[in-house]
Amino acid sequence: MVLSVKPCRGRAAAPTEGDALTKKKLTIEETAALEALQGVDVPDQIRNNMALFLRLVRKVLEEADQDLRAIFDVLLFDAILMNDDANENPEEHEAFEDMASIITELDDKNTTLLMRAFVTFFHLANICEENYRVKSLRKRESEVPVGNPDDPINDLTVAYRQLVDECGRGKANALLNRLEFHPVFTAHPTEARRKAVEGKIRRIAGLLEQHEGLGGIALLDNERRLLQEIDALFRTSPIAHKKPTPVEEADTIIDIFDSTLFEMVPEVYRRFDDWELGDKAGTVPPVCPAFFHPGSWIGSDRDGNPNVTAKVSRKVAEKFRTHMLGALADSTLVIGRNLTMDGISTGPSDKLVNLWNHQCEMSEAITTRAIGISASELHRACMIVISERLRATIVRTADIMYSSCEDYIADLKVVQESLAAAGAVRTAYGPVQKLIWQAQSFGFHMVEMEFRQHSLVHSRALADIHEHGRWGERGQLQPMTQEVLDTFRAIGQIQRKNGVDAARRYIISFTKSAQNVADVYELARLAFAHEDDVPVLDVIPLFEQLEDLQGAVETLDEMIKLPDVRRRLAQTGGRLEVMLGYSDSSKDAGPTSATLTLHKAQADIAEWAEANGIDLILMHGRGGAVGRGGGPANRAVLSQPKGSVNCRFKLTEQGEVIFARYGDPTLARRHIESVAGATLLQSAPSVEWTNTDSTQKYADMANFLDEASHERYLDLLNTEDFAAWFSTVTPLTEVGLMPIGSRPAKRGLGAKSLDDLRTIPWIFSWSQARINLAAWYGLGTACEKFGDLETLQAAYKEWPVFATFIDNIEMSLSKTDERIGKMYLALGDREDLNRKVLDEMELTRKWVLAIVGDEWPLQHRRVLGPVVRMRLPFVNVLSVTQALVLRTLRTKGDKLTPEEKERFIYLILCTVSGVAAGLQNTG
Repeated sequence: MVLSVKPCRGRAAAPTEGDALTKKKLTIEETAALEALQGVDVPDQIRNNMALFLRLVRKVLEEADQDLRAIFDVLLFDAILMNDDANENPEEHEAFEDMASIITELDDKNTTLLMRAFVTFFHLANICEENYRVKSLRKRESEVPVGNPDDPINDLTVAYRQLVDECGRGKANALLNRLEFHPVFTAHPTEARRKAVEGKIRRIAGLLEQHEGLGGIALLDNERRLLQEIDALFRTSPIAHKKPTPVEEADTIIDIFDSTLFEMVPEVYRRFDDWELGDKAGTVPPVCPAFFHPGSWIGSDRDGNPNVTAKVSRKVAEKFRTHMLGALADSTLVIGRNLTMDGISTGPSDKLVNLWNHQCEMSEAITTRAIGISASELHRACMIVISERLRATIVRTADIMYSSCEDYIADLKVVQESLAAAGAVRTAYGPVQKLIWQAQSFGFHMVEMEFRQHSLVHSRALADIHEHGRWGERGQLQPMTQEVLDTFRAIGQIQRKNGVDAARRYIISFTKSAQNVADVYELARLAFAHEDDVPVLDVIPLFEQLEDLQGAVETLDEMIKLPDVRRRLAQTGGRLEVMLGYSDSSKDAGPTSATLTLHKAQADIAEWAEANGIDLILMHGRGGAVGRGGGPANRAVLSQPKGSVNCRFKLTEQGEVIFARYGDPTLARRHIESVAGATLLQSAPSVEWTNTDSTQKYADMANFLDEASHERYLDLLNTEDFAAWFSTVTPLTEVGLMPIGSRPAKRGLGAKSLDDLRTIPWIFSWSQARINLAAWYGLGTACEKFGDLETLQAAYKEWPVFATFIDNIEMSLSKTDERIGKMYLALGDREDLNRKVLDEMELTRKWVLAIVGDEWPLQHRRVLGPVVRMRLPFVNVLSVTQALVLRTLRTKGDKLTPEEKERFIYLILCTVSGVAAGLQNTG
């Protein structure tokens, strides 16, 4: 069965040795394929590793099916010939046609296997780039002299030094002690890689790390194991068999915690101390605060996810709690067993003796075992008992369990102070301090769960209660109302077991007024019979639609008048969190208007907070894609308005971004130091002045771009039957079938109106179609109408938020392809909409390149630009295949048997996974 009726132009699927394309294939073999990428100057390490992986993938295919490998080679060569100027070069245009023809004639099994081969290669390409980044970072760090005060590698130390220079050490220390970096891991369905694949990727990455420098039998063994893992990766379906449950999604955080965060986060603090304290580091009390505090929406974000219930939230919280306590217990025991200092060399302090006596009173059995192991080593004995108490906390043994993480930290500090007083300072401020930092960062809860629900759900629940009575005395309450009330009961239970910080934040999606906040506090009270059982809540308004962002200050003004809010502000010293949504604002208003409106909203809210004595924390609901506020987080921080950061930065991390930023310890450490440094530096007077002055200077330009781009964007969205057209020309329906998250990707499998479109599949689908419309549409027209290139270029150089926005759009444009985009647009039979999209893409590309001074997207990015260009040929094969299969489904769907349709959909899902891996930051 072929994919479509398009003829193959006389060429067989597997070419013979006399075929001209076979000669192209042999050329690829001889040059390791990558050399054929003319003008792509990537670092040798990336090129060599990609050549290695390409050779191994080809060997795996050769062993599976020689014809399959031959077709792989021809498709790859055709893809390499394709470039942005294909329409002007007949040979390159022919290569595009050849590729489509070959794919057209393949049966669905061979097409699927070929696509899986390309998906496999993308995972390997990602490993190559990660390996390069890790080794480059290590090399750069190794070349910096120890104690260099201008260390360019650690952004946190550089930021602190600049603060000292600009503000003095006292002010710099005060800002350092306020520092907080709070990433919130979410389960939004943008990670297209199944969990079974991640283990293989990690093992391959480890083998590549070992590969360099090997020779002889060791090299042969390394490549044998690489082939084994790559073969298994190729033979493993990239598509999971079922959607994960929210409880299973919690494993994402646990995996990152185990592989990087638990050990790496204290390393960040230690590196700052090493730089700041020099030789004294590890022998005196630390100066770096525990500023990293992760949060999570997994198992607690019920907005649009009916699979997240109160019962699920309890299970997820318990999963986090038991794993965290187990990790602390294990580490405490390991460190405790190494405290072999006896009473002669390291006498215990009076507080330590008191701690031991208290432990004896709690449990004679545990202390007897501990002293039997430790004899005269009282520090060791106390730590062993502390570890046993943590294990008792897991099973909730009332007599000896810890009631809070603060009590555990207090015991550790008694041990630490005793060791220090006896002269064992290196142990006190080395391994024991590491434990304290870990406990301060993660608590007993691992992550701070944040609950989220739509404002309409709350208002409907209250209306139901008012009609039927608090306990349903006048009729049965609706199931949703019962679930809302049970959610608050779950929060109360989690707080009792894990501590208040484990679950005190409650976010209201689509906050329209202060009444939405009042509703949450009222529902929390109604959920309990006794007022003392009501949990502590920090209710966070989420402003995401354009009109809500514009009216945010007015809403906040009314919000702080509410008695419940005033009471909470008094308890927290005026601390208030406000969340800004990047997704819906971008979908509803367009990327340019959303960016500028969000920037203005932040400035207005910051000014309001200062006037009202509010200690403001802004939470940024960002995604991985440019259309959802994606891009480098450190640059985003530095471009924020004055007073909107205040040494605290909080954002959502999701999908492929979690694995990319936190999957490798070296890169995770770099990311945290970079964001923390930017968060600290944002309070420097020079940075504040730059942001304020440039915002005022280019206000008129910004207003013009905002209005013009918004008008152009709405013109597109308001075109008749636009939503149905979008659903046809992109794989929206198919993306909704991917088992990549417990949260539904959309409200239905199609889209009849804009209200049906969730933001994530809106952006994800456009990226799959290689158009990326959600990231740039409207900017080209706005720039064309503005017409002043000199001012736009000056703003790019002087205004941080504009520079970040333009750079992110350029990155997004680098991953578009007009020829492939036309294949998707042709599915909709709407020339009017096609012209709007393609004309705007051309305009935006022209102006963005002119603003940044590039001839092609990312030309000025020394590594990223060439690497993206190197990836595109491989992505193009998957994209062309996806477009051809979509054409078959759209034109012949009603004639296909259920089995045929299922196979085609599976093939599309394979390509979706591969395109996501190849393009990255897609959701």
